Amino acid sequence: MADTARNRKKNIRAENEALILQAAEKVFAEAGYGGATMQLIADVAGLPKANLHYYFPTKDELYRRVVETIFQIWLDAANVFENSDGPAEGIGAYIDAKMEISRRHPAGSKVWASEVMHRAPVIQEWLESTLNVWTDGRIALIESWIAEGRMDPVDPRHLLYMIWATTQHYADFGHQIETLNNGAPLDDAQWETAKTNVRRIILKGIGVSPD
Repeated sequence: MADTARNRKKNIRAENEALILQAAEKVFAEAGYGGATMQLIADVAGLPKANLHYYFPTKDELYRRVVETIFQIWLDAANVFENSDGPAEGIGAYIDAKMEISRRHPAGSKVWASEVMHRAPVIQEWLESTLNVWTDGRIALIESWIAEGRMDPVDPRHLLYMIWATTQHYADFGHQIETLNNGAPLDDAQWETAKTNVRRIILKGIGVSPD
């Protein structure tokens, strides 16, 4: 009985935290850090403000968790590099993963973009440490593919910047894309078309067959 009660409490906590983080992503993306309030986030989450403070005592702590969450999602998406046989599979799968993140976490992407555009007051340490190490590792792998003649000799750093800019555009400039799509979000078929085209254009641009 005690284990059942603990598990139930643990599940409730996880569900409430997920609900709060989803609401916080939306509010921070739309209002920015300065315009967001704990009361507004609680209202969007459909929870009493007291519950919000129970899980996240301060707005700063909640904001950091939101940014940390989207950062970790992006890092996890890059695991396809290590598990790939070459640039077609590795870079192609990474593009697909980043496009899917933009589709499923557009608010989180907007929060990240806003943070970086404001000179990363919260995540600068992550940029200088974790992201720097991650980027250097991907650069070394891409350089090995170039040395093996498996792709054109492009600058790996600028290739990564291009992938980030292109895939995250679908989240950060989602309103613009909807406007140009007759005022409607991309449907499932349009997302698949977008992923296919972005992957094909980038891979062909570095001398890799997308098929």
